[in-house]
Amino acid sequence: MTELVADRSTAQATGDLAISSSGLTKRFRSGQVAVDGVDLAVPTGSVYGFLGPNGSGKTTTIRLLLGLLRPTDGTHRLLGEPMPDGAARVLPRVGALVEGPAFHPYLSGVDNLRRADAADRSVDPSTAEHRIGAALDRVGLASAAGKRYRHYSLGMRQRLGIAAALLRPRELLVLDEPTNGLDPQGTREVRALLLELAAGGSTVVLSTHLLSEVQQVCTHVGVMHRGRLVAQGPLAELGARAATRVEVRSPDPDGAARVLGALGLAGVRRDTADVTATLGEAQPEDVVAGLVRAGVPVRGFRVLTADLEEMFVELTGEGFDVSG
Repeated sequence: MTELVADRSTAQATGDLAISSSGLTKRFRSGQVAVDGVDLAVPTGSVYGFLGPNGSGKTTTIRLLLGLLRPTDGTHRLLGEPMPDGAARVLPRVGALVEGPAFHPYLSGVDNLRRADAADRSVDPSTAEHRIGAALDRVGLASAAGKRYRHYSLGMRQRLGIAAALLRPRELLVLDEPTNGLDPQGTREVRALLLELAAGGSTVVLSTHLLSEVQQVCTHVGVMHRGRLVAQGPLAELGARAATRVEVRSPDPDGAARVLGALGLAGVRRDTADVTATLGEAQPEDVVAGLVRAGVPVRGFRVLTADLEEMFVELTGEGFDVSG
């Protein structure tokens, strides 16, 4: 499994990381290693897509970062502060939505936010109503502010959780599956909100299993698989490193597959009359010439430009939900 992890040393030396970790590990009493030596590097001002299949360790990593779980090993910093020692100083500057919001079911949306705001002793109580109203308006819940939480849909509950994270300006926002339960319009609105927050100077970490979310809003990405960080870096850079494949259409697919393997192409796959393989260092014209020399009839030949989905599948061996 190829590991594409950005060099963190320079960024750390210049203080350009909103989140950094070294060897972050969580081993439960059962022996399960949920997070295995994760070295995160989230640049300040980025929209960082924390991507991976469900069960890959994303939420556990986030809980470790926020101090909700104690790591078995490793260290990490939020906004330059060591955790957990600096939690009291840094957490008021961090907004988070983790594993769905938890609110009082018999209180209205606005009353739930009032309780959440009152628990934060670092804010000015005299500005509470203005800030709560602004947060509700920002997530499209102003008209449902007086409705009891137990009558909220899943999408409305997600919106209220985001509103709670926005009750005060945040330098860092950590959002775990924030579009879960939202309809397409709501999803677009949340994506627009994330871009707006980033443009305003906040660093946003978006944990998701939806590739489309990462492609549309993120500047950087980290890919988790079975508790390990298998890829990390600028989105454009990782996309450029994705392997290019070739597709051969032939009435003799077995012969085509054999020739592609003999030419040194890796990842040869056959699907009826089509055979695909990773091009690697080979030149497309040399591949075609090799097929012809071997007497394999070629009815079609294409160079398939790699995309992020293919790279992620190659890294994790699992498919991603690309809807959104």
